[in-house]
Amino acid sequence: MKIIISGAYAIGCHLARLLSREHEDIVVMDTDEERFSHIGSDVDILTMEASSTSIEALKNAGAEKADLFIAVTPDESKNMNSCVLAKALGTKKTVAKIDNAEYIAPDLQEFFSQLGVSKLIYPEMLAATDINNGLKMSWVRQRWDVHGGALVMLGVKLRETCTILDRPMREICGPEDPFHIVAIKRGDDTIIPGGNDCLQMYDLAYFMTTKQYIPYVRKIVGKEHYVDVKNVMIMGGGATAVRTVKTMPTYMDVKIIETDEQRCERLNSILEDEKALIINGDGRDLSLLIEEGIKNTQAFVALTGNAETNILACLTAKRMGVRKTVAMVENIDYVSMAESLDIGTIINKKSIAASHIYQMMLDANVHNVRFLMTANADVAEFIPSEGSKVTQKPVKDLGLPVGMTIGGLVRDGVGLLVSGNTMIQPGDSVMVFCHNVNMKKIEKFFL
Repeated sequence: MKIIISGAYAIGCHLARLLSREHEDIVVMDTDEERFSHIGSDVDILTMEASSTSIEALKNAGAEKADLFIAVTPDESKNMNSCVLAKALGTKKTVAKIDNAEYIAPDLQEFFSQLGVSKLIYPEMLAATDINNGLKMSWVRQRWDVHGGALVMLGVKLRETCTILDRPMREICGPEDPFHIVAIKRGDDTIIPGGNDCLQMYDLAYFMTTKQYIPYVRKIVGKEHYVDVKNVMIMGGGATAVRTVKTMPTYMDVKIIETDEQRCERLNSILEDEKALIINGDGRDLSLLIEEGIKNTQAFVALTGNAETNILACLTAKRMGVRKTVAMVENIDYVSMAESLDIGTIINKKSIAASHIYQMMLDANVHNVRFLMTANADVAEFIPSEGSKVTQKPVKDLGLPVGMTIGGLVRDGVGLLVSGNTMIQPGDSVMVFCHNVNMKKIEKFFL
């Protein structure tokens, strides 16, 4: 597959490294040669110092025969214009990163598609969705809903209150049980569990279940004492904070702490219709946090542009009794450190955006590809076509690659957990969880 990436910034560099693992033919374009050094010398790609709004440069990059053109520079207009040019030259699919919430309205998708922009990516909105999913359930590190919650994946940190520790999987989640454990993150290792594997204290376990059994999962993992989130404190008033507040459930009350006075005035204007109190101050100031009621706050969300600040602020909030903390960590090198410090949910916008772009390079009917940084694994929703390999035999006889498991499926709007005897049907939405498996290898089962 021929892929062109415009912009060697955070998302572009991350995508180049991610896609190079698939051994794709990749060209990265940027007007500043120094930015290419952020990709790394060990990545097998071609770099081109040129503007993606130049027709000649696009031709030299191979846009006339490219399968996918990805524009992820900080300039929204440049991204969209270069997508229009690439599509006109013959590129099959195009993706543009944007920062205007108006453009992502569902009724505008066809409009932009006709212009030549196949897909729009708004990282702040994607991050806000993940943040709010986490806030809705204070006891969960990560939540992923499929088909409006017909199937739900929950990432849960296990403590001493968990009732299913140290027991083989075959005893705790058999074919008749209302959940499957599809993966376990233990220290630096990710485990796709078999029947003899056991859960241990401090594991991050990924449960696949249906919406009606979420309370049951909450009970067995010993999280019933966690209070639901009502009061939220956000440190940092950037675009991600704005999108989070605008899409937050109405029953939540939120305070935003922002150091810049002019930005506070702007936030008051942007969020005048929301239940948000804007506070001019430093979220690292303990006296300010106490004054603003941190001890009566159920969730603390750190969204400044500095990863270290966000991590330290969440650690402080934890020490002051806040159960649910969320930290935006844009430096991927810090993600494992943040996880080891047990600060709570970690948000990385470039990883979230890359996951959504990644699914466009697959030929199968696939939706909602997500890269789970903490588990170093991928989860995706595949829809098998008529006659595909995955529909020919029971799951246990499919010969699935090591490191891949099927957690569940949605059929006619109803979520179903999958056992070895399950027969998958064409049109099912099938949840696939994989670790160290090429996604191209997996999609062959669904074509």
